[in-house]
Amino acid sequence: MDYSKIVGWLVFTGGFLIIAWTLLNSYSIFTLKAEVPEFFTVEEQSLQQVSGNGIEEQLQSAIQDQLKGLIPADTLPTVLNLAIWSILAFILIFGGAQIASLGIKLIKNAKSS
Repeated sequence: MDYSKIVGWLVFTGGFLIIAWTLLNSYSIFTLKAEVPEFFTVEEQSLQQVSGNGIEEQLQSAIQDQLKGLIPADTLPTVLNLAIWSILAFILIFGGAQIASLGIKLIKNAKSS
């Protein structure tokens, strides 16, 4: 019995499954059916009130309120999490392709022997 052919098919199937799992998870994430893996999180910051009614404090408070309305607080971590997931998905797909190609080489070598 030729074990290299069996091992080749197992390795090829493993590489293919890695690629398929990565693509399915990426599809689920980008269609909002699954949550984005959190590599970066936002910690809630408590605003400290400074005693006094200085113009600087009022101006700083007004600017913070306007920025919160313009850009939501969780936008940057979400974009970074999606970028990290995209890089990780690329690495997994590339690795799966390399594993699958090793399986194909094993299958071809088993046929020629």
